[in-house]
Amino acid sequence: MIASPKKDYLTVYRQMNIINIPLQQLQAFFLIFLRVGAIMMTVPLFGSKNIPVLLKAGLLLSISIVLFPILKLDHMPLITELMPFGLGVIGEIILGVSIGLSVRLLFTGIQLAGQLAGFQMGLAIANVMDPQTSAQVPILAQFNNLIAMLVFLVINAHHWFLRSMVESFRLVPPFNFTLNYSLVEHLMKLGSNMFIISLKIGAPIMATMLITSVALGLIARTVPQMHIFIVAMPLKILIGLLMLSLTVPYLSSFLHQVFSGLGKDIVFLLKTM
Repeated sequence: MIASPKKDYLTVYRQMNIINIPLQQLQAFFLIFLRVGAIMMTVPLFGSKNIPVLLKAGLLLSISIVLFPILKLDHMPLITELMPFGLGVIGEIILGVSIGLSVRLLFTGIQLAGQLAGFQMGLAIANVMDPQTSAQVPILAQFNNLIAMLVFLVINAHHWFLRSMVESFRLVPPFNFTLNYSLVEHLMKLGSNMFIISLKIGAPIMATMLITSVALGLIARTVPQMHIFIVAMPLKILIGLLMLSLTVPYLSSFLHQVFSGLGKDIVFLLKTM
């Protein structure tokens, strides 16, 4: 017997309809994409404005697809109401931004150290464009930022973001984010740690510039015939660059120590949520 055309069309339709994704899995994938996107868009390296938007979107989609079968969020309940689902989406974004902010504060402290040292050396007048923020920053601040980025990549600290993504879903499952006092307190401590890091990095140059300024002041009082303002600026830049060249090896070891504790800080931040 020859099958009827109607049955043939139904058979072809059923064979083509091989993709059948439940709504619960679509919801889980959407929440994974939101959290991963919030983390990646706020970290210093991937959040740069110079990276094309299509490349960022493709990278976020690829990471979300890889993490989806690993996380196994099949037990997550399906939320159909608008208000609980909206609050869950906001919680995922806040969680991802908090993780990215904890890392960005470290780089901001390193960049602040360069700004303070450059101001003491007289290099704060000349600014360059920061490719990450598209803002004008001093040359020495950009120099410290580039060294910090190189150390960050050399010690594979960017791998901790991938680990923190998986660990975040284990410690804080979707729709379980809570904004409490412990989280705000920990973010405030990270903010204060930013200034501590900037002082530790910029202290050698700042102290040297202070001693140099005092010495130039004494010379100006004892030798009034010397044009101290003409001599001071190139001399301070020369002494500052010399001191910078001497502190670069210690800077890399200090940054290695700072970035080594980043994974513990991220895990502790997740536990506060």
